[in-house]
Amino acid sequence: MLTPTNTFAPELTRVLSTEELDFFTKNGFIHLKNFVDRTTVQTFLREIQRVEANWLAEDVDKINGTPLKFGRDENGKRIVQRFSFTSLFSPILSEFLDDERIQGLTQLLAPYEGRISPEEKDGLVVNHYVRTPDSNFSRMGWHTDSPRDLFLGQRIRPMLNVGLHLDDCPQRNGGLRVLPGTHRQNALMTIFRKRQFIDHRPDPREVGFDIEAGDLTIHNGSLWHRVEQSPFIGAASRRRVMYIPIITGDYQFKHAASKTPFYHRFAKRIQD
Repeated sequence: MLTPTNTFAPELTRVLSTEELDFFTKNGFIHLKNFVDRTTVQTFLREIQRVEANWLAEDVDKINGTPLKFGRDENGKRIVQRFSFTSLFSPILSEFLDDERIQGLTQLLAPYEGRISPEEKDGLVVNHYVRTPDSNFSRMGWHTDSPRDLFLGQRIRPMLNVGLHLDDCPQRNGGLRVLPGTHRQNALMTIFRKRQFIDHRPDPREVGFDIEAGDLTIHNGSLWHRVEQSPFIGAASRRRVMYIPIITGDYQFKHAASKTPFYHRFAKRIQD
C-alpha cells in the first residue's frame, strides 16, 4: 500500500503511471527520483551562477516587476537567494522547460488545461537557501500558493509547483514539508488553516523528503507546505531548488514595465 512517504523512480517517459497519478490525486504531492542526472544538475548550477554574476555586476534588483532576494553566503559573498524569470536569461534552462517530460506534467491538472509559461507569474524561480548570520533566506513558513491569485483580484486557479532539487537534502537537513491531502480542503481552509508564511511550527501530520540532487517534487498549489530551516550553519545548510510553475487560466505575461504585485511586498515584511 502506498503511504505519503513513498517515492517513485519512474522510467523517464512523458506519461506518469496510473499508480503515480492516483497517489498525487489523493495526497496532493509526489516525489520523483533521479529526474535528471548529476551531470545535468551541474550544468544547471553553472548557468544559475552565470546569471547571478551578471545580475550582481549590473546591480539588477527586480525582473519584470518581481524583486530579487539577496543575502550572504558562508564566505560573506553577496548572493541572489531568490531568482525570478531565470530561464529568460539562459538558453539551457529555457530548453529544459520545453522537455517533453516537463510538459507532460500538465496532465496532473486534468481536466484543466495547464501550461508552462516562463513569462507569467514569477517565471522559473530559483531559491538558494543557506543559513548564515547574513543570510536573508534560510526557511519559509507554512503557506499555500493560492492567495497570490486573491491578491491579484482573481479567483483561485488550479496550479502545480514543480521543484527540481539541485543539492542532496535528507530530511535531517530541513527542506520541504507538506501536509498530505490538504489540497482537497475548502477555500476558507486553503487561506486560513495556518498563518500564511508566519507559522514555522512543525505539524505532527507533516511529511518530509529525503532528497537527492536531480530529484523532482510536485505539489498542488492549494497544498499546505513549508521549508524547514537547516540545523546546520554554512555550506552544510545549502539547498538550491528550481521551481517551475504549471498554471491555468488567462495568459498574463509579465514585462519590464510590470508593477510589483502586492504579495511580494507583503512577503518581504514577514519573512526572515
